[in-house]
Amino acid sequence: MPADGHVTDRANAALEQLGGLALRDHSMESVLQTVADLAKEVLPGRLETSICLLQNDRASTTVSTGQLALDMDESQYGRGHGPCLHAAATGELTEIPDTRVERRWPDYARVAWERGNGSSLSVPLPIQESVRGALNIYAGQPHAFDDEARAAAQRFAPYAAVAVANMHAYETARGMADNLQVALESRAVIDQAKGILMERHKLTADQAFQALAAVSMRRNRKVRDIADQLVRTGELDAERPSGT
Repeated sequence: MPADGHVTDRANAALEQLGGLALRDHSMESVLQTVADLAKEVLPGRLETSICLLQNDRASTTVSTGQLALDMDESQYGRGHGPCLHAAATGELTEIPDTRVERRWPDYARVAWERGNGSSLSVPLPIQESVRGALNIYAGQPHAFDDEARAAAQRFAPYAAVAVANMHAYETARGMADNLQVALESRAVIDQAKGILMERHKLTADQAFQALAAVSMRRNRKVRDIADQLVRTGELDAERPSGT
């Protein structure tokens, strides 16, 4: 631990910055990258950080601050076990004080030491039922985390989890809104196309839709695209619509 002892001050500044993020200005990835970068800034020493997300039991590293963190995460995915997976799955703070003598995951720990990872701290991020995660902090030297470092990481992690959960909820809602808008626009253009066919060929609404569907199947294109072409160009197909 550096002599300045300002871990708590750095943590406070990081939390303030994280709490000030405007979700509308960020993607999920940019929020997660900010979380990883701030975690690296808060804790002293030669560190690399990552965020692992576990969705439907599939693990992936969404962001990292360096190759060491990415390598350590992926080494665990290949084996199906390790500290970041344990933290994400169980919700438990998971520390490896010294990879040289780690007994829970000896095969992973051996590779970690060979690649330059002496100790690690994985802090669970309980985002929501379908999405769990861990903030992973990998240090080059053994015994890199003292009580102050652990406390800072644990204090930081809930704010990170809230930010990620909010971002996930925001993107889900935005995606639903976008899908609804697309659906409404598709319905509108299809109704316009049906109206053109009904007027032009004296069809019923159902016959007009069936005519659009028939061309859609013949051309292997979406009904919405066929309808849009008719509205824009006045052309449906070389053949007269069925039912006329």
